[in-house]
Amino acid sequence: MAISFIRSAGLVGAASVLALTASAAHAGGFALREQSSYYQGTSFAGSAAGATLSSMFWNPAALGMVGDGFTNEAVFNFIVPTSEVTVTGVGDQGDIGVDAFVPGSYGAYRINERIAIGFSTNGPFGLATKYPMGSAVRNVAGTSEVFSLNVAPTIAYSLSDTFTVALGAQIQYMDVRYTNNLLSLAGDDIGFGFTAGVLWEPLPGTTVGLGFRSSVGHELEGDASGAALGGATVPISIEDFNTPEIVTLSVEQRITDAFRVSATAEWTNWSRVGTYPVLSGGTQLVVGGGTNVAVPLEYEDGWYFAIGGEFDATEDLTLRAGIGYELSPVTDSERGLRLPDNDRLWLSAGLSYQVLDSVRLDAGYTYISVTDTDIPSTFAGNQSSALGLAFGGTADADVHIFTVGLNAQLEHGIAGLFGGH
Repeated sequence: MAISFIRSAGLVGAASVLALTASAAHAGGFALREQSSYYQGTSFAGSAAGATLSSMFWNPAALGMVGDGFTNEAVFNFIVPTSEVTVTGVGDQGDIGVDAFVPGSYGAYRINERIAIGFSTNGPFGLATKYPMGSAVRNVAGTSEVFSLNVAPTIAYSLSDTFTVALGAQIQYMDVRYTNNLLSLAGDDIGFGFTAGVLWEPLPGTTVGLGFRSSVGHELEGDASGAALGGATVPISIEDFNTPEIVTLSVEQRITDAFRVSATAEWTNWSRVGTYPVLSGGTQLVVGGGTNVAVPLEYEDGWYFAIGGEFDATEDLTLRAGIGYELSPVTDSERGLRLPDNDRLWLSAGLSYQVLDSVRLDAGYTYISVTDTDIPSTFAGNQSSALGLAFGGTADADVHIFTVGLNAQLEHGIAGLFGGH
């Protein structure tokens, strides 16, 4: 969630309520990319190419690759961010990053040789940041906590042995809670969208996947309270907030029987995320004796690129690695204290081990280095007219991500886990 204040003529500005998972964001803006332990190991190179069930997050046509019966995949991520913020003229504000546990799950059933159905549960967006109570900027940037749940029932149809199409729904719950010294906001909503994708094998050993996640529209409704409102509690809403569309293109190429390379290019339509008024009773909320409260974000489109490879070291063990680079949608002029985001370099390694005939264990590690970041005092979200101050500074951030996943195919019921019939 990108929570950022605008200028307030009285006590405080307002915070945006746009992040969707109780976690620090680890893709551009307030997105979360940690949706697959398998692809974490390649920095998500090949993520839409369908090599494992969790590929359906980026491309629902990955369902076309599942075997007979039931297939299940569970993903468990532990994210350890560090974001040290230094405010000009004030000093070190400490680490505002918040450690997070981010799970995901996928299930699929093959109805016949052409049709497969699936279901996934994820948190595709999110942010949590927290300035300490004694911070000099607590009146501008306080604590942000958000939870979201996105479920996606999906169906895939194989037009041929080499070409699959798929379509799915998105049902997304978002709950947002915010506090600082002067204002508290809380709101939630359920929004709807869809996913679509194609998976194509033009040549033996070559797989191309193209996936689309639509925007999900939200009208957040809840309450605002605190000293900025004279201790009152009032209903609030933020209307017509739409999450960005995401288009992912991936290619996987077999080089030898034991070695494969992959690549991904991803575009995210962050430029649809602009500035949003905070409403109360149908009109814009006013605090401090006359200041209209609004949420300034003004992002640009985001891009992500990754290359990776994997090697079958033994019949049961596969090793993989990858590198990615992300162009942040947060611009130098619109960067707030609450989300001091910048371009990121991803370095990843991982493995898969076939524990049983139908059970595979995935594990991975990623180190993210965030470009050293300037935070401009000219950005509205970093200003407090009540205090007569504008806060600028720098941020130094990196992230460690640890992940483990389990994939099980139940072709013959529970006995299938052990190769039975």
